[in-house]
Amino acid sequence: MRTMFIFSDGEFKRKDNTVMFDMGDRKQYLPIHEVDEMLIFGEVSLNKRFLELCSQNEIILHFFNFHGYYTGSFYPREHLNSGYVLLKQAEHYLVPEKRMVLAKGFVSGAVKNIRQVLKYYENRGKNLRGTLEEIESLALHVKDVNSIDGLMAIEGNIRERYYKAFDEILQNEDFVFDVRTKRPPKNYLNTLISFGNSILYTIILSEIYKTHLDPRIGYLHATNFRRFSLNLDIAEIFKPIMVDRVIFTVVNEHMVTKDDFEKEGNGVFLKESGRKAFIGELMRKLETTISHREVGRSVSYRRLIRLELYKLEKHIMEEKQYTPFVASW
Repeated sequence: MRTMFIFSDGEFKRKDNTVMFDMGDRKQYLPIHEVDEMLIFGEVSLNKRFLELCSQNEIILHFFNFHGYYTGSFYPREHLNSGYVLLKQAEHYLVPEKRMVLAKGFVSGAVKNIRQVLKYYENRGKNLRGTLEEIESLALHVKDVNSIDGLMAIEGNIRERYYKAFDEILQNEDFVFDVRTKRPPKNYLNTLISFGNSILYTIILSEIYKTHLDPRIGYLHATNFRRFSLNLDIAEIFKPIMVDRVIFTVVNEHMVTKDDFEKEGNGVFLKESGRKAFIGELMRKLETTISHREVGRSVSYRRLIRLELYKLEKHIMEEKQYTPFVASW
């Protein structure tokens, strides 16, 4: 998967079967046939001919606003459509018992990966025993809950305790959690969490596009008038081991500092320097390989996402029971 980031302002111009990005003072030809997705942060202009070329090459475009937050995607015509998989996916949403199995699987995976992150830092001298015990106590209720709202309430309580542990992990007075705030985030740490999650959602959406699954049908997150929800479900599993660990790295290594943020209105936002630093580290994380016991070889973090989607597809086709990925490190 080749990801291209566009931070500059400019205009996309199709030149036969290639693309030129005109930035006014300079022009750049893009290796469009080597690209799978583009994340666009700059103010850009494009036309139908450019979108047609993206569609022909199955390139997804993800757009972000001035502050770096996701606004929408150009999602090309699905090339792996399967009516059968779509019907099975809908069935597992419409039958409450089947939906709960998957929703609990996503929450269970998220909680276990949260525990792994906390144990990793506890083993390195951080005082996290109390947080771990609270989370483990709350996690016991997951198996008994019988509603999506109840499940999300438990998950929310667990994440609240987990996020408060960031202060102990980071021990940086510039990056304190306080409370979880969104739309807009109110401090530096909340800004990093929101920005990282937003990027992860788009990456997972791109991976869904490479499967037979429909991103509009989720299980933990309700399928409604929201454009996509399945990517939000899958992201729950990977936020702790991908986004959160990147946050700890960029803060502890001073790759992102308070100087990489700006305040506007009631919110705090990353400057371009901070966005580039965070994305660079996240991309390195996604390309890092780990030994995967089930597969029997090393796979990248990004590949883990695709494998998770394949497991979900097998589950809804009733070939193999879904079990979420849990990190072992």
